[in-house]
Amino acid sequence: MVKVFKTSVKYKKYARKLVSKIRLQFPELLVNFNLEDCDNILRLEGLSIQENKIKRIVISEGFFCEALV
Repeated sequence: MVKVFKTSVKYKKYARKLVSKIRLQFPELLVNFNLEDCDNILRLEGLSIQENKIKRIVISEGFFCEALV
């Protein structure tokens, strides 16, 4: 399963911090950002992705986060 989120993350240092936080709670997921995309994409890959929990992690750090279909 792959899930893609539009975010407001613009800088690598914040992306790295979020990747670390997400991996702490979900070590089984592959997590990365594409900050060169106009939507500052957060991409997750794994067997099960808890969309609401991922969104809460990103939002708790002060960023916008919305799942793309």
